[in-house]
Amino acid sequence: MRTGSEPRTARSALRVRLWLSVWGLVWAIVGTAAFALVGRPGWAIACGVLWLVVTVDLAMILKHIRQGPHYQPGPDVPPYRPPEHRV
Repeated sequence: MRTGSEPRTARSALRVRLWLSVWGLVWAIVGTAAFALVGRPGWAIACGVLWLVVTVDLAMILKHIRQGPHYQPGPDVPPYRPPEHRV
């Protein structure tokens, strides 16, 4: 059911995002170490920054998963109610 409020009430597949973040974290760590070992400091720094971004994203995903069915809906969770009045 489309309500017109999807941008504000969209739900994300958090388990998929979790595994993609873990995959990105592994590659960012490997990239940081590999570029540091071969003497490419610019690329090592870029991978290190990516490592930080992925870690923050992973923390947010885990926080939302722990908050329960409001953020991780299942088939028994009804969709959000449509807004009563539009602004």
